[in-house]
Amino acid sequence: MPLSAVIAGAIDAAGLGATAPELILELQTDLGHVAALATVATERGRRPFRPPPGWSQRLGQLGLTLYNIADQTGVDLDQMIRERAANVTHAAHTAAQHAPTGWPFQD
Repeated sequence: MPLSAVIAGAIDAAGLGATAPELILELQTDLGHVAALATVATERGRRPFRPPPGWSQRLGQLGLTLYNIADQTGVDLDQMIRERAANVTHAAHTAAQHAPTGWPFQD
C-alpha cells in the first residue's frame, strides 16, 4: 500500500482532515518545532548539529502534515517528489558535464 494511502487512512480515522490553509499553518508550526530542536541542540549555532532526542518524531510529524496537505489538495506527493529528484539529478549531471576540468590557470 502506498505511503499516501496509509497516511490518508490514518488522517481519516483520527478525524484530522482540515482545509489546505489550516494545514499550511500546521505545517509552519511543525517546521517551527523542528527548527527549535535544531536551535537548542546547536546552542544557536555554536555547536555542531547532532540530531537530538525527538528529532525523528518531529520530522515524522512534519512529513505527515505535508502528505495531509497533498491529500487534501489532490497532489500525488510521491510522484511529485520523484519527478523533482529526477530533475535535480539531471541538472547535477548536466552541470558536471559543463564543469571545467584540470587546473584552472593556463601557463
